[in-house]
Amino acid sequence: MSIKSDRWIRRLAHEERMIEPFVESQVRRVDAQGRRVISYGVSSYGYDMRVAPEFKIFTNVLSAIVDPKQFDSRSFVEFAGDVCLVPPNSFALARSVEYFRIPRNVLTICVGKSTYARCGIITNVTPFEPEWEGHVTLEISNTTPLPAKIYANEGICQVLFFEADEDDICETSYADKEGKYQGQLGVTLPKL
Repeated sequence: MSIKSDRWIRRLAHEERMIEPFVESQVRRVDAQGRRVISYGVSSYGYDMRVAPEFKIFTNVLSAIVDPKQFDSRSFVEFAGDVCLVPPNSFALARSVEYFRIPRNVLTICVGKSTYARCGIITNVTPFEPEWEGHVTLEISNTTPLPAKIYANEGICQVLFFEADEDDICETSYADKEGKYQGQLGVTLPKL
C-alpha cells in the first residue's frame, strides 16, 4: 500500500470522478472581510476537503442519553450558515462540500487541519472504505471551554489516499457488503 500524490489525485478526480466538485490546487486566498481563508483543494499528498454550510449542533436541552443504537435526532439543533458556533466542550456534525467516490483499490484516512487543531478543534472522520461513495459526515469537537467558530466552504480536514498493491486488492468492498452509509447525502446521523 502506498500514499498517493497530487498528480494521482488529480488524475482520478478527472478520470473516475473520485472527488466532485474538485479543486485542482490548494486555494489560499483572502475573503471579502480581508481574512485569509483556511486552505482547501489538492495538496502534495492529500486533498483538503471543505465543510458545507449545514450543521447539526449538539444540545442537551432534553437531557437525553447519547445511544448509538437508538440515537435521538432531537439531540441536535440544525443550523445553516457561513459561520457555525460550536458550544464549549461540545460538538457539531457537518458534511463535506465534496462528494467522494473511492476506487476499489483505495482506502483513505482523514486528519484534522493544524489551524483548527491548534485552537482545540478536532475533526474526526472514519476511513473511506474501498468503493464507498457519498458526502462525508464530519464530527467537529470543540475541546475548549469557549465557543468555537467553524467557517463553511473552507478547509476542515485533509484526506490521505492509500492505494493497494495490484496483487492485494480487497476481497469485499464497502459496496459489496451494501454498507449503511453508502451514497449518503447531507449530514447523516448514526444508523444501526
